[in-house]
Amino acid sequence: MIELGTGAAAANAQGGQGAYVKESSERTFMEDVIELSKEVPVVVDFWAPWCGPCKTLGPELEKAVNATGGKVRMVKINVDENQALAAQARVQSIPTVYAFRNGQPVDGFQGALPPIELKKFIDKLLEGEGEDDGGLGAALEQAEEFLEQGAAADAAEIFAAILGEEPANAGAYGGLARAHLALGNVDEAEALLANAPAEIATAKEIESARAKIALARQAEKAGPADELRAKVAADPSDLQARFDLAQALYGAGETEAAIDELLELFRRDREWNEGAAKAQLFTIFEALNPKDPVVQKGRRKLSSMIFA
Repeated sequence: MIELGTGAAAANAQGGQGAYVKESSERTFMEDVIELSKEVPVVVDFWAPWCGPCKTLGPELEKAVNATGGKVRMVKINVDENQALAAQARVQSIPTVYAFRNGQPVDGFQGALPPIELKKFIDKLLEGEGEDDGGLGAALEQAEEFLEQGAAADAAEIFAAILGEEPANAGAYGGLARAHLALGNVDEAEALLANAPAEIATAKEIESARAKIALARQAEKAGPADELRAKVAADPSDLQARFDLAQALYGAGETEAAIDELLELFRRDREWNEGAAKAQLFTIFEALNPKDPVVQKGRRKLSSMIFA
C-alpha cells in the first residue's frame, strides 16, 4: 500500500509550496492532474529527495507557478514513492516536468532550468488563457444554466446563437448536442456532432457530448431496470445482467447507482468482456461535468481499486 503522508512531508522539507502547489500520488493523479487540467493548466514535477537538481528546480518552479495567482497549478510526484506512475509517464531521469492542459500533456522538459526559462515555460502555458471572447463566454454560462435548470429549449437557442457568431465554438457545439439530448432528440444530437468542424472534432466538449449520446443509445436497449435488479439479486455473479442494469440505471437518471454497479462489476472481474466495466465508467465520467461530486467520488473509488 502507498503511504501518502511521507511524500508531502519530504516535499515540505524541500521548500514551501504555496497555495497553488501540492503533493500527489498514483491514487490521486487522475483528480489532481487529469481532471484539474481541464479547468486550468497543470505542471507536474517528478522529483526525489536525493536529487540535487530537483532541490534547485523545485522551489524556482513553485515560485513561477505561484506567481500566476492560480492561473497555473503545480503537482509534485515523488518518484521513489510512485514508481509505477513514473514508469507509466516514461520518466527516465529527474527532474522531469510535464505540462498538462485539457487532460493531455502539452509540453515538458528534463533537468534544471534557470528562472528566466521557467518563466517562459509558464508564460507559454498561459497563452490563450482568458482571452476576450466578445461576451460569448457569458452567453455560454447562461445557456449552461438554462440546461441545468431543465430549460433545454432556451439553452438550445442560446447555443445556436453562439454558433452563429462563432461556428467553431466547441462549447456551443457540445452544448447544443446536449440540449437536443435533453429534449429527446438523440438523432439530431448525433447528426450535429457528425458535422462538427474538423478543428473541434476532438475537443473535450464534443467528446463529452458523444459520450452522452453513446450512453443514451445503450440505455434504449438495456431493458427494464426493475427486471435487471431482480436478475442481479438472484445471481450476483451474473456480470452481464449487472452491466445491463448499470446501463438502464443511467438511462433512468440514476447515475450514481449506475456507477456503483459498474464499480462492483470491476471489483468482481476487472477483465470481464475486455475491461467493459472500466471503459463504461470512463464513458460516464467523460459525459458528466468533471466537478460533479458523483464523478469525483466514482473516480476516487476506481483509482483506489486500480492501484490497490
